Amino acid sequence: MRYLITFFILVYSHPAAAGLLDVYRLEDGHTNWQYVANTAGGLLILTLIYSVIRLLLSRRQARSYNRKLEAARNQLEQRVQERTATLDESNRMLQESNKALLDEIKEHRKTTSQLRQSEAYINNILRSMPLMLVGLNENSEITHWNPRAEEISGLPASRALGQNLWQAYPTITISPEQIERAQKLSKTITIKHSQRGQYYFDITIYPLGNQDNTGVIILIDDVTQRVLAENMLIQRDKMSSMGELAAAMAIDIDSPLQAILGDVRDVQTALGNGAAAPAQLNPLLADALARGRQVSSVINNLLEFSQARGGEKKEADICGIIDHSLTLANDLLTAPSGLKFQDITIEKHYGENLPQIPCYAAELQQVFLSLFRHACGALGEVDRGGDHTPTITIHVNESYDALWVKVNHNGKGISLEEQKYILEPFFTNDVNDLSSEKYDAGKRLSFSHFIVTEQHRGEMAVTSDIDLGTTFHMQLQLKK
Repeated sequence: MRYLITFFILVYSHPAAAGLLDVYRLEDGHTNWQYVANTAGGLLILTLIYSVIRLLLSRRQARSYNRKLEAARNQLEQRVQERTATLDESNRMLQESNKALLDEIKEHRKTTSQLRQSEAYINNILRSMPLMLVGLNENSEITHWNPRAEEISGLPASRALGQNLWQAYPTITISPEQIERAQKLSKTITIKHSQRGQYYFDITIYPLGNQDNTGVIILIDDVTQRVLAENMLIQRDKMSSMGELAAAMAIDIDSPLQAILGDVRDVQTALGNGAAAPAQLNPLLADALARGRQVSSVINNLLEFSQARGGEKKEADICGIIDHSLTLANDLLTAPSGLKFQDITIEKHYGENLPQIPCYAAELQQVFLSLFRHACGALGEVDRGGDHTPTITIHVNESYDALWVKVNHNGKGISLEEQKYILEPFFTNDVNDLSSEKYDAGKRLSFSHFIVTEQHRGEMAVTSDIDLGTTFHMQLQLKK
């Protein structure tokens, strides 16, 4: 409509357009408004059609734009949602990372605190160690020098650290060759250094491996007091064992010696009374001679034992040692009650094909002799009236790479109190105890226990019943 109005204004106002209006005039010169109206209506219809078409096209284009805009908006919303989800995930991961980082920091602080505590604890141990601790690097320069090392050497750590060991402390009882040997072998070396009766040191060299800076750790332990105490205990043990052996031998000698003295007194009495007939003197002299041989056997046995001590172990037949000990017992042993060992019934049960054992035969002989002496004394304390037959039973068998020996007798048993100390050495500082019932060499077997356990790395035990008798058990290893 706007275009149509504009058209008419232009037509009527423009001089050149006057000719165009002639078609709308009548013959009388008046304007034919019917034609004008029809033309204007046609133009108006065309304009409306054009406008409708433009409107439809614009609407269609607007719908297309709206669809594109909606798609763009949806795409944008989707991207926003994705970006938001990504940001949320990133935030979540960041929070988790922050939490993990906080936990890591907390754990790191905890670990750092534990490391500091451990370091302080280790330093405290090193400072408090009663041992002299010296650390050396590969160039034999001192890296550790604890307070005990300062105390013994008189050299403060500030002057020792970083110095060559033998330049800083030339009097140390360790040579560079020993350090090199420990490093070369990559194993611990233990050295015992002593000046007899003055001081004793245990020196241990630990090579350090798998380190950037290799070296060694040296521990020097002053064991003087411990060694002196051990030596004193060993000496007391030896003295007690020797005293036990000497007392047992004295008992073995005393009995025949007293009999010899009795025979001599009887001979002297017979000679004093003038009744010195050979028939009366010969039995006394024969008994004195037999007792003298018994004393001589005891002395010879002691001499044989003293001469055979030491040296290396030799293979020997345990059954042969037992049989020889029985022969000696027949010549040596007589109970205080008068029971002679040769009057005791001996039952032997030896296993077949028994192997020989590495041993000190003379020492084991003394062990069995002591057991037979103990058995003879216990059998002599039993009333020999009635049907009691004094008997010693010996069993020898092989089992689990060892020989098991049992010596049993049916004499008076050992009480529980006596079983506690029969295998232990006797120690006392009171001389009166030596004459008391606490000390009875004939009832102690500490020397035998020492020979079996220490000299032969075996085992020895005792089981007993006061009314039935006693059994001594021994285990002797077949291998060296």
